[in-house]
Amino acid sequence: MGIFTHEFATPSSVAPARLYKAMALDFHNLFPKIVDSIQCVETIEGNGAAGTIKKITLVEEIRTKKKDIVYILIMIEIYVCFEEVDEAKWVYNYSIIGGVGLPETWEKISFETIVMEGPKEEGGSIRKVNIKYFTKGDAEVCDEVLKSNQSRAEGLLKFIEAYLLANPHYV
Repeated sequence: MGIFTHEFATPSSVAPARLYKAMALDFHNLFPKIVDSIQCVETIEGNGAAGTIKKITLVEEIRTKKKDIVYILIMIEIYVCFEEVDEAKWVYNYSIIGGVGLPETWEKISFETIVMEGPKEEGGSIRKVNIKYFTKGDAEVCDEVLKSNQSRAEGLLKFIEAYLLANPHYV
C-alpha cells in the first residue's frame, strides 16, 4: 500500500466559526441546496460525531460532442466516514471509504481539515486541507488527479462562501 499526500490552504472572507459550521456540522443540509450535482446526503450510521458514516448521492451529466447533443445522467454514491469532529478547534477529518467515487486501486482518501482565523488585517478564515490517498498495491496517484481534487475542494468552498455571504442570517 502507498500513501500519497497533497496539502493546500484556501482563504475565505467568512468568519471561521460560520465556515466550520457550514462545512463540517451542517453540510448534509447545505450541500444539496447549494451544489446542483449533490442530490442528497444521508446518515447511514452515527450521530455526526467521529465514526459517523454518510452516503452522498450525486448526479453527473455527460454530454456527447456530436451534432445531436445527448445528455446522460449518472448517479454516483460516495460513502464518507467522519474520523474527527472537534468544534472547539475547528477540525474535521473524514475519509471517502467506498462508492463509485473511489477508484478500485485506492483503499480510501482521507481529508484532514482545519479552519483557522485569517490574517488580522483581512479577517475571514483560512481552510487548510491535507489529503492522503491510500492506494492498493503499487498504484500511484498522478499530479493531474491531485490538482483536480484540490480544484474541486476549493470550488466547493467558494460555493459555501457565496451562500454564507448572501445569507448573513445563517449562523
